[in-house]
Amino acid sequence: MPREVGLVGEFTQSGDKYLWNLGKPNSLGHRQAFPVGGGHDIKGIHPTALLICLLGREWEALMSREDFDIATLASYLHLDPAVVSKMVERGKIPGRKIGGQWKFSHAEIHHWLESRIGVWDDMELARLETALQKADTMPREEDFSLSEMLTLESIAVPLAARTKSSVIASMVELAAGTGWLWDPELMLKSVREREDMYSTALDNGVALLHPRRPNSQILAQPILALGLTGQGIPFSSGRGGLTDLFFLICSVDDRGHLHTLARLSRLLGSPNFLSNLRAAADNREAYQIILDAESKLPTA
Repeated sequence: MPREVGLVGEFTQSGDKYLWNLGKPNSLGHRQAFPVGGGHDIKGIHPTALLICLLGREWEALMSREDFDIATLASYLHLDPAVVSKMVERGKIPGRKIGGQWKFSHAEIHHWLESRIGVWDDMELARLETALQKADTMPREEDFSLSEMLTLESIAVPLAARTKSSVIASMVELAAGTGWLWDPELMLKSVREREDMYSTALDNGVALLHPRRPNSQILAQPILALGLTGQGIPFSSGRGGLTDLFFLICSVDDRGHLHTLARLSRLLGSPNFLSNLRAAADNREAYQIILDAESKLPTA
């Protein structure tokens, strides 16, 4: 039985449907309502338990953490609140004013951080990794490492794909081969949607594929897959270069996704990393090149 989580609301009935009216009434006296039944007997069932069962994945969105304010965002980014305020006023950080107070959604902040990763230098990326590590409230036995996400089964050298569509499908197959991805079709759909929004291909011939949002419901744990096609293929319609090296990042939360992006970005900027990786003879050699390069990264 799901535990009590203190959700404010009440059940009402409208015809043959039951509604769960969530939260405090707005200025018009209305609450956000969710249909939770169609003539089913819900007597004796705890309202919160029923809501969790019926809403499924959407429950997590409803119970997501509150927005950041200036103080909590500054703490999360490990910056002085005055610095954050100045960045917000200059339009450097996405936010909105509610009742005269700045508010920042977790999703928007993570998207902003993702967009910044591509232009930060190694020291800035290292500081971001440190901030993400400190902000993680979940206890971890070890420091973050790509070796926890990458396996020999998730590396293909060479990757037998010659088109953008076949590359994406092949990369998802690699991730599924680990046994940690439970719904490859949903992952494939999400990765393609993300690529349709804006290509993840970089100017150095590398693409950092990932779904639109992390999805913990279809992953046993985070996964990193790697594929080298041997020869470049046109992967981004907006760029003239070719892409031959593909990473697929499958994360279970936004913080882990940003941490993986930051770590990969640091590796891509390391001397000789790309040339060594492109010269790898097989998946074992590619795996070892990544682990060796990661071990040599300086800390912030």
